[in-house]
Amino acid sequence: MQDFICRHLFIRGKVQGVYYRASAQSAAVANGLTGWVRNRRDGSVEAVVSGPLGAVQAFIEWAYQGPPEARVEDIEIEDADASDLTGFEFRATL
Repeated sequence: MQDFICRHLFIRGKVQGVYYRASAQSAAVANGLTGWVRNRRDGSVEAVVSGPLGAVQAFIEWAYQGPPEARVEDIEIEDADASDLTGFEFRATL
């Protein structure tokens, strides 16, 4: 049986205006994850991803690189609750 985990990521750097959210959605779906992603008014991107441990870890590794134009400076990662997640969606800017 696989261990399932859920992580909340706060991604900082040059991550808006570089297709980070769309790329994050593609990376999450490719890894079979559920969750969401959104821009934040402070210029960062926030995401929640849930799924098998290895798939979440692969997404986090991807998140440190992001799409080609992104320049990720830092990611804060916290445990999160996956109880209301279905699919992978864009959420409104917060």
